[in-house]
Amino acid sequence: MPLLSDPWTIYNSCLAMRSSSLSFTCPQCSTPLEQISSISLRCPTDELEYFRQDGIWRFLSPARLEYYQRFIQEYETVRSAEGRGSVDSAYYQALPFQDLTGRMASDWKIRANGFQTLLTQVIAKTETNGPLKILDLGAGNCWLSYRLALKSHILAAVDLLTNSLDGLGAHIHYPVDFTVAQAEFDNIPFANNQFDIVIYNASFHYAVSYRETLREAMRCLTPDGKIVILDSPIYNDRTSGEKMVREREKHFKNLYGFSSNSIPSENFLTYQKLARLAFECSLSWQTYEPYYNLKWALRPWLAKLRGSREPAKFLVIVGEREHLK
Repeated sequence: MPLLSDPWTIYNSCLAMRSSSLSFTCPQCSTPLEQISSISLRCPTDELEYFRQDGIWRFLSPARLEYYQRFIQEYETVRSAEGRGSVDSAYYQALPFQDLTGRMASDWKIRANGFQTLLTQVIAKTETNGPLKILDLGAGNCWLSYRLALKSHILAAVDLLTNSLDGLGAHIHYPVDFTVAQAEFDNIPFANNQFDIVIYNASFHYAVSYRETLREAMRCLTPDGKIVILDSPIYNDRTSGEKMVREREKHFKNLYGFSSNSIPSENFLTYQKLARLAFECSLSWQTYEPYYNLKWALRPWLAKLRGSREPAKFLVIVGEREHLK
């Protein structure tokens, strides 16, 4: 019997076994996809083919890839200038609890606290009957998928970015298997009713329409599944969120020469908006506020004393279908 000498052949075979428990659908027409090989899928309705390149399923059509090109380029420019990523696998495997580069330590402290709250308030209460199927939307460098796959859950990491430093390409640094896919939030390439948890991983605020984005996530969710909004900014006052957006765009314009607003996004949440989404999507929300430190807790009071805008909060927001309550 000939030996498999090509490492990508071995790797793709392992991934095919891991992803076999997940069902793919065509992002164009929602038809179940046929597995042609370990690196190719085909839609029997419109005959479109989708391929896995460098371990990443590519579900963006050429037209949609062109639509996002400016956003991707600007996003990667900012993240690269901030010093995100590393060539060292140890860096990725230490996230979110430690930033071995030391460049974004404060950001990762927020993510670590949010992740710990996710574990205690959602994962631990849901995994009692065995491994969960979890959809990681806005997976970035796949740190969340890695952490949850270590707990033997079945993960699908989805994002637009595929670079190896700060995008889906970083999946090569993790010694566990999970499905990796380049796709859109509003055209998720997975079949109905199969994920126990859908997590917006510091990404929900990039949605063009929260309502439509949530409805697409709910399509993929099991009847008693949960939606989690992790690390998206939320305000009491909408004007504070609008000021934040203007400040960010001005900062980017001064520093990089562009405002980084090529794609229309919701950008932030308010409690009023969250309540409206609950009504429109028949969801019931629970919110959990991670504790960072006393200085962080005092931020709203200090902002009032200084007359500055309200600072954002980063909650763990958990949604379930209303009929479950």
